[in-house]
Amino acid sequence: MTAPTITEPQLALVRTAAEAALAVLPTSRELMVGAPVAATADMLTSGQAITAKFSGAATGEVVVVVGQDLADALKESPLGELDLTAAVRPALEAAARAFGPVVLDPGQLMEPSVALSAIAAKEGAVAMPLLDGGDIRAVLALTLTPWPGAPAGGMARRDESAPVPMRGGLDMLHDVEMEVSAELGRTRMSVRELLSLIPGAIVELDRAAGSPADLLVNGRLIARGEVVVIDENFGIRITEIVTPGSERE
Repeated sequence: MTAPTITEPQLALVRTAAEAALAVLPTSRELMVGAPVAATADMLTSGQAITAKFSGAATGEVVVVVGQDLADALKESPLGELDLTAAVRPALEAAARAFGPVVLDPGQLMEPSVALSAIAAKEGAVAMPLLDGGDIRAVLALTLTPWPGAPAGGMARRDESAPVPMRGGLDMLHDVEMEVSAELGRTRMSVRELLSLIPGAIVELDRAAGSPADLLVNGRLIARGEVVVIDENFGIRITEIVTPGSERE
């Protein structure tokens, strides 16, 4: 692999971005940030890639390629199949924020070779391999237009003497954020009824007063409970854990 053609201060920024992304990236094993290299399509051919553009204090694109183990763990989660793009988004955001306040687009799932080939074709593209020993297990690649001339801050480093325990299956998903919502009930309404809604109108739900509310994770029912008030905010006191296969249709 060849070295990228950007300056040392810019490489320091890239390493800061990679360290920030790695800190929130779900992995089956603790990884280390390798030396920066020019992005190429064949850096990591297995797994899945998520690419996203950002703008604001800096304008550019970031790609994170993760191993097939993470993709499989998300697909086989006991909470149902989880979205890989959502799981990796915190890493994309952390990398982009290393260059200042930015807005990141929703991101797109791609094959690793396609995503890396696309970013490698852009001027100044650089990649940071994320290593398990000497093996590449994940990749962060990015490019900015234009590149800043100096690093924005210090560079965080991992303690290389720290133990590197293996994490597999559900364990590697422990830090993945998921949307949790509570549902009091449902109903069906015609378009005419919806258009006639005004402030003060009452919509009757299919749940009797005093019935437990549903707790959903990424839209999947996992528990039921009582609605409570906690410091002027609503909350749910869990009364039942819903076992897989017993959800209400």
